[in-house]
Amino acid sequence: MIEALQLSKSFGPIEAVKELSFDIREGEVVGLLGPNGAGKSTTIKMLTGYLTPTSGSVKVAELDASRHIQAIRRRIGYMPQDIPLYEDMVVLDYLHFIADIRRIPAASRREKLREVAERCSIEKVITQSIGTLSSGYKQRVGLAQALIHNPDILILDEPTSDLDPNQIVEIRNLIKDIGREKTVIVSSHILSEVQATCGRVMIISEGRLVADGSPDELLAQERSENIVHLTFQEAGPEEGVEALQQLEGVSRVRALGEGRFVVEAGKGRDIRPLLFHLAVARNWVILEMRTEQLSLEDVFRKLTLN
Repeated sequence: MIEALQLSKSFGPIEAVKELSFDIREGEVVGLLGPNGAGKSTTIKMLTGYLTPTSGSVKVAELDASRHIQAIRRRIGYMPQDIPLYEDMVVLDYLHFIADIRRIPAASRREKLREVAERCSIEKVITQSIGTLSSGYKQRVGLAQALIHNPDILILDEPTSDLDPNQIVEIRNLIKDIGREKTVIVSSHILSEVQATCGRVMIISEGRLVADGSPDELLAQERSENIVHLTFQEAGPEEGVEALQQLEGVSRVRALGEGRFVVEAGKGRDIRPLLFHLAVARNWVILEMRTEQLSLEDVFRKLTLN
């Protein structure tokens, strides 16, 4: 659905985006992650045609952005981080205005407005001035303007910024619902948001693509070792360390006292069956056995911190 090839953008001496290449397939919900200033918004603006690349190319639905940008814009719904809402307008008038811009035929406009208002749950504020709305409802109105022409692709730049926790969950659920039928790109630096809504994550750092895959794939790639926290009811520190170190694949054992141990094994090595069999052989009761989980935040920090 989207193909970027060696995409770069410079502002004078500043290289905001450097030779980005990726494909996004139809129906994917993709999170574009990166710290502030990483080049996320610049990348999105090039995908939507708001910025012209310094070099490289963008194709949307096999249309070249350098030659067919108007046709591409008809395929895309875009909600920028700073949504262009006219706060003195009534919500319904604003959506009519967007419908005019999108050249939605008058015969079908009323039904389109009803559908998008229902989809974004803004029916009860449809006659209010935008300036009187909460941040959550303003985000919903911004989403409605991006959906009004029923685009194939929805691009959202920081869709939950400035929202409270309840509003974040509401917008997140709405994005997941939309993602069942459209290709969606969500740009964010909020890791929990991306992990909750996206099946694929692309991480950008200093304008370059440094990781691309599902959250589980990224966790597996960056996990350097498997770590198990273990508590035996009967094992002493010295006895426990000696027995655990003899297990195949174990690289390090630490005793924490009171029968508690931290056991480290090589990447891709699941030593939990060996730990269970050791406990049976030694008549040690296992009170706790849990693997130490690497978080998406750990991966993000590892890939983006210099």
